[in-house]
Amino acid sequence: MRATGTQDHAASAPRPRLGPRVDVLETPGGVVALEPSSNHRLRMLTGPPVRGSCGVHRFLYTRGDTDVLPAGFADVWHEDDPNTSLLLELPASLVRRAAMDMGRDPDTAGLDLRHQLRDPQIEHIAWALDAERMAGHPNGLLYAESLGLALAVHLLGRCAAPSRSQRGLSPQQLRRVTAYIEEHLDKNLSLERLADVAELSASHLKTLFKRSTGLPVHEYVVQRRVERAKALLARGDLPASQVAIEAGFAHQSHMARCMRRVLGVTPTALARRSPRR
Repeated sequence: MRATGTQDHAASAPRPRLGPRVDVLETPGGVVALEPSSNHRLRMLTGPPVRGSCGVHRFLYTRGDTDVLPAGFADVWHEDDPNTSLLLELPASLVRRAAMDMGRDPDTAGLDLRHQLRDPQIEHIAWALDAERMAGHPNGLLYAESLGLALAVHLLGRCAAPSRSQRGLSPQQLRRVTAYIEEHLDKNLSLERLADVAELSASHLKTLFKRSTGLPVHEYVVQRRVERAKALLARGDLPASQVAIEAGFAHQSHMARCMRRVLGVTPTALARRSPRR
């Protein structure tokens, strides 16, 4: 909508859009992927119940279930059947405006990742925005911006991200990822697979995992493999070559290098310390 009632040339230029964008997301079933975006996004299921999976976890979404995807986050999941959702995109500028109105620092305010959120107020605003879209936006940009601002304020009150300096994986995410690592130490672990388990993009898993554990993902895996190899060597019933395979190392020399770096000793030295059966 063009501004009127002023002779100022600068004022006649289009102003940045603060209102949310509303789209219908129709998924045919199978793998669904949302690429990272500079906007915060909400996906609310509007179709019939749908079963699916995200990583190793099964889910059942029903009408109104909402995912909150902060700016920069991607999402990938699998749906068993076709379905329909509303996809709301909130510009970062809108969330900053909401933070300022709430007396918060707009440079640190953000949204937290949520899946399958149930919230009547979010649903109410989403349906109002969709009704406005379907009607051809008869109430203009100001109406959409007002609804978007109300939604952003509500989300900052309920789904605000922790401080950037403190935020890491949630306890549930950390448990899932570390348990998966322990169960698959002898396999070829990939960052992408671990990201699926955490329901994050690979780049965000790297960042949040290090904040939670103090170690990069790769280094954490190496240390867990070294500990497993140490325990197997202490048993004394397997040759070092087999221990390397059981602990997930590429070969015996790889295991020896990692053990020297992490523990300061060689597999041979550890085996000598172990009591003979």
